[in-house]
Amino acid sequence: MTSTAADILIDSLEDWGVEVIFGLPGDGINGIMDALRRRQDKVRFIQVRHEESAAFMACGYAKYTGKLGVCLATSGPGGIHLLNGLYDAKLDGQPVLAITGHHYHDLIDTHSQQDVNLDRLLADVAIYNTRVMGPAHAENVVNLACRTALGYRGVAHINFPVDLQDQGVGERSKRNVANHTSDVLAHRARLPAEDDIVRAAEVLNAGKKIAILCGQGALNATDELEEVAERLGAPIIKALLGKGAVPDTSPYTTGGIGLLGTKPSQEALEECDTLLMVGTSFPYIEFLPKPGAARGVQIDLDPARIGLRYPIEVGLVGDSSRALRALLTHLKRNEDRSFLGRAQTETKEWWKLMEERGSRQERPMKPQVVAWELGKRLSDTAIVSSDSGTIATWFARQIPARRGQMYSLSGTLATMANGLPYAVAAQIAYPDRQCIAFVGDGGFSMLMAEFATAVKYQLPIKVIIIKNNTLGMIKWEQMVFLGNPEFGCELQPIDFVAFAKACGGIGMAIEDPTDCGRILDRALATPGPVIVEAIVDPFTPPMPAKITFDQAKKFAESLARGEPNRSKIVWTVLSDKVRELI
Repeated sequence: MTSTAADILIDSLEDWGVEVIFGLPGDGINGIMDALRRRQDKVRFIQVRHEESAAFMACGYAKYTGKLGVCLATSGPGGIHLLNGLYDAKLDGQPVLAITGHHYHDLIDTHSQQDVNLDRLLADVAIYNTRVMGPAHAENVVNLACRTALGYRGVAHINFPVDLQDQGVGERSKRNVANHTSDVLAHRARLPAEDDIVRAAEVLNAGKKIAILCGQGALNATDELEEVAERLGAPIIKALLGKGAVPDTSPYTTGGIGLLGTKPSQEALEECDTLLMVGTSFPYIEFLPKPGAARGVQIDLDPARIGLRYPIEVGLVGDSSRALRALLTHLKRNEDRSFLGRAQTETKEWWKLMEERGSRQERPMKPQVVAWELGKRLSDTAIVSSDSGTIATWFARQIPARRGQMYSLSGTLATMANGLPYAVAAQIAYPDRQCIAFVGDGGFSMLMAEFATAVKYQLPIKVIIIKNNTLGMIKWEQMVFLGNPEFGCELQPIDFVAFAKACGGIGMAIEDPTDCGRILDRALATPGPVIVEAIVDPFTPPMPAKITFDQAKKFAESLARGEPNRSKIVWTVLSDKVRELI
């Protein structure tokens, strides 16, 4: 049988180690779907319910495996739907290949049906972006797209007119010599220059109160981070995407930073005289030391990110673990352990507060209780995917990370709806690991049909939905940042237990905090996909670890301006403060 351009596409992807493609069929990719049908034993096709989910799954797959994530969509609206998930991959630096269809090549730009130039549409999101011109072009394009996405950790896009997909391999231009490209991926040494390492060590050795801020670029540098922290007497502060970089049981970490972070982390950054940034482009500059207040060293794989957030003195371009190992040979032990010691004491007190908040038995149930009880029951190799909104606060603060676990959400884009697709992708990649979607009702309901995908493929994901019937983060931002009463945030309640059953899965509900642990145990032990609907207090605020005067002022103004639930909110906030005082 003569190979078609679509056959070349799929065979080339297989050569690059692609084992799974997430997508939705359509007549604009019929040739590609047929090529996949004939290669089911080599490349698995996962049918999704919405193309946005396919892109999220490709991004989540890339995050959890380090491999190339691939998504497939038809022409016009199918490709348009990919955009949000692809931006998630772009902004979090994940290698993803998007393949889209187009209608007949000789009718492009003639006002035909689904005549959308997806290569133009995706120009901003993709670092490699092209349209296949024929079978002889396909292999060249695929090799370059895969190599670019993996080498530069970004999105590549291939647009493929439908009639060219079925075209057999024929003549090629005289310059396009057959088999002239390769599927070999070359790796850089990713080591900083030696003189930069020496200069960086001089800055760090001169510090007395050194703080380490790490992100997702340090996820594979756990041992090196702890060794540097011990040498320098430095607390490790974690940006949200770096939650799993150091386990929260480590004596060196103070936990997260930012609006979702911890008080010890914020105080460590406020008081440090030297800052070491490792694999992070943490965007909330207001939480970093004021420019000039601390000397800085930054390690990043991308030279363009050096000095992006803080006026550092020395930049080390390279892999985090290798750069830290090289740095360790020049670092001296900081004999003054008081800065680290104070951070450790405050962190112990912080975790006592988190445990107290996670152990409350009154009704309505607090969202912190669900997160805390879940955290205690996670396996040592659990993969936990979360979403944007108030859910990210409880994910960040109330679930202690352990060594061997993986955690992620949409970091820089901070989109809603990614949590469930991430969990599906994680379970596809790791069939034997515990995969959890810890999501809010707002984000879950956006792409909730993907629970049917989990049922279809019998993926034993567990979806824990924090149900407060409101867009919680937006509500609190309206109040605390703007001083306005909440508006437009209430959600029509959905019976997620009934929905789970309608999809063919299992549904459970928690409303009484005394039952929370027992029901979570049952859910985690149940084979197949399960939804747990946890009905919680909608008036529990995700307050910052340290509340500023302006935030308190705006909060008071929102109540005075007619916040409809002010009495319940005030009671909840006051109750929390009284408990902390006693």
